[in-house]
Amino acid sequence: MNAQSRVWFVTGSSTGFGRHIVEEVIARGERVVATARDPRKLDDLVARAPDRVLALQLDVTKPEQVQESITAALKRFGAIDVLVNNAGYSVLGALEETSEAELRAIFEPLFFGAVSMTRAVLPHMRERRTGIIVQVSSLTGLVGYPGAGAYSAAKHALEGISEALAKEIAPFGVKVLLVEPGMFRTNLLGPGFRSMPELPAYAESMGPTRAWVAQSAGTQPGDPRKAAKAIVDAVAAGVPTLRLFLGTDAPGSIREKLAQVASDMDRTEQLALTMGF
Repeated sequence: MNAQSRVWFVTGSSTGFGRHIVEEVIARGERVVATARDPRKLDDLVARAPDRVLALQLDVTKPEQVQESITAALKRFGAIDVLVNNAGYSVLGALEETSEAELRAIFEPLFFGAVSMTRAVLPHMRERRTGIIVQVSSLTGLVGYPGAGAYSAAKHALEGISEALAKEIAPFGVKVLLVEPGMFRTNLLGPGFRSMPELPAYAESMGPTRAWVAQSAGTQPGDPRKAAKAIVDAVAAGVPTLRLFLGTDAPGSIREKLAQVASDMDRTEQLALTMGF
């Protein structure tokens, strides 16, 4: 699949990573299907390269829109080489502060929506024996933080199914790229953010998190344009790794998590080995 003929399909293209990925793809002369719940927010992207950009209305939580958008993309460009599952929002709240309705709601776009998109595009990629599925996960997809439990749970679920998927579809020449960004200067802490009602009992464990979020909105250390370039570069390189960690805050947090897992393994390995009949 050469760059000139590559066709991208990006969910959640109106803001943040999605928009920056679309901009990067356009700049490289490739074709892209940009999607959003309100496609009018994509007009400026279409204007940059009307012959190479298709804007579609898409709410990934609506199965009929998922199918319609894939059909429209194939009708326009004849193929989908790269699917980027990016749509979603974030929630801040301790588990006890987060209602079951809110917990179920965040799984709809972050997990089930991404799975629906993946399921819809897989037959096409299998048939062509080529394709890349980019799952925009998060650092919280591997590391849990107080207050990010609901968001983290949905991303952990996406990580789990994607890791299995990568092994299932490898024989077809189709690849998965799990992108794990730390904090980047997107709208994730702005309009795409829901804060749960505070319980006084959680002031100690949640207070610092809420304060950090309040002061971090708009000042996150990561440059989303650099992230978009890194993602498109990884695709151009044929996805050399399953996971792509992005952001100055990512390596330290990931290594701390891996060290914790290794430590727990060291302390329990001998016990584990005694469990046979």
